[in-house]
Amino acid sequence: MNIPNLLTVLRVLLIPVFILLFYLPFSWSYLAASAVFAIAAVTDWFDGYLARRWQQSTPFGAFLDPVADKLMVAVALVLLVEEHHNLWLTLPAAIIIGREIVVSALREWMAELGARAHVAVSSLGKWKTAAQMVALVILLANPPLLTFWVGVGYFLLILAAALTLWSMLHYLLAALPHLSTDPKGK
Repeated sequence: MNIPNLLTVLRVLLIPVFILLFYLPFSWSYLAASAVFAIAAVTDWFDGYLARRWQQSTPFGAFLDPVADKLMVAVALVLLVEEHHNLWLTLPAAIIIGREIVVSALREWMAELGARAHVAVSSLGKWKTAAQMVALVILLANPPLLTFWVGVGYFLLILAAALTLWSMLHYLLAALPHLSTDPKGK
C-alpha cells in the first residue's frame, strides 16, 4: 500500500462523508459536501501524478482508481438529480452514467481480446472529466434554485455530456474493427 493507493482508498471512503454532508439540514451542508467532493476530485489527479512520478503504479491502483472515480461521480449525479429533478440535470446525468457503463464494458471486453490500448483514455476524456468535475463542484455547492452559478453548472454538465458522447463515439469507432463478427475485419 503506497501513498497513491491510499489517496484512492481515501476517495472511496469520502463518499459516505460526502453523502452525509449533502443531506444535513444546515445552510452550509451544500458547501461542505461540495468541498469534500472537490478534495476527492483533487486526490484523483494527485494520486495519478504521484504514481507516475514515483513509479508506484500497482495493479490494485490501476483497478481501484477508475472505480473510485466512477463511484464518486455517479453518487454526485444521483444526489443532484434527486435534488434538482429537472431535464437540464437528469439527461446529462443519464448520458454520463450510461457512457461510463458502456465504455467500462468495452474496455473490459477489449482487454480480453488483447486490444485494450485501442480504447485507452484520450485527451478528450480529460477535457470531459474537467468540465464534469467543475460542474459537479458548482452544482453541489448551491441549492437547487436557478441562479447564475447553477446555470453555469448546468451548462458545464451539458458540455461534459456532449464531450462524453463524443469520446464514447471515438472509443466505439476505435473498437469497431474488433467488434466485427467477420474474422477478416479483425
